[in-house]
Amino acid sequence: MRQPRGDSRGILDPARLMRRVRFRRHLPAAGLQPWVEHYWLIDWTLPEPFAQRVVPHPAVNLVFQRDGDGPERAEVAGVGLEVFSIVLAGTGRVCGVQFRPGGFHPFWHRSVAELTGRRLNFAELVERWPPAAVPPQRICIGTDAARCRALDALLTGWAPRPDPATDETIRLVEAIRTDRSVRRVDEFARDNGLSIRQLQRLFLTRVGVGPKWVIRRYRLHEALERATDGPLDWARLAAELGYSDQAHLVRDFTAVTGRSPSTYTLTGRRERDAGAGAVVNRGPFLYTRR
Repeated sequence: MRQPRGDSRGILDPARLMRRVRFRRHLPAAGLQPWVEHYWLIDWTLPEPFAQRVVPHPAVNLVFQRDGDGPERAEVAGVGLEVFSIVLAGTGRVCGVQFRPGGFHPFWHRSVAELTGRRLNFAELVERWPPAAVPPQRICIGTDAARCRALDALLTGWAPRPDPATDETIRLVEAIRTDRSVRRVDEFARDNGLSIRQLQRLFLTRVGVGPKWVIRRYRLHEALERATDGPLDWARLAAELGYSDQAHLVRDFTAVTGRSPSTYTLTGRRERDAGAGAVVNRGPFLYTRR
């Protein structure tokens, strides 16, 4: 049976995050799994503000957030081209939907590139809410199971339908994510019986970014996760991930994180040491079969 992802890819300083919030992932209803990667839930009670940064996946997210007893707000976040930063304070909770790369198109029915680099208030899409959809203010209440059921109802009410081009896009992106040998767009297109133009059009329309961007983002995600685990042979890792040389990987890494690989690794080790023996917020991840 499929399980939610168990990695921390894209989360900068994950040990620091997991020590301060309760974070878990759940699978959506079976009928939504072709398009939805997982639901992600975060709850927090913080004595002081906490800032977190994330290197986005090539995926659209639908996010509902409630701070304290305040009103719930919701937004649709297209593929983020830059590091995303958020400050959490007081008490609150988030219920998020991470679609599979390419998986938002059956809900959106337009080029997903229109959302790239943008975060839209969900109210701006009110005309797309089917009558059967659950009002967004009802998402962030109750147990995990209740929150997941509300998300299931909302997305199912959108009545997504299978689309061969979307299925093909999801398959291609998954191949890039899991196969390190995918390094060049021209070779990847040829191996999958597509022209470069066809591949680029497919990705822009359904993922929101081009295949080259997806390749580089997934390789950088792996470098970040490996750096979190401890010191690395960066020259060897650069070769494994398809970078031309170590300097190229280090430049990409530093540009995204704002820190050199050695500084990032040292910070991660300090966070893990600080958390050793401490009670972690039921983390780092909880998995539920649904």
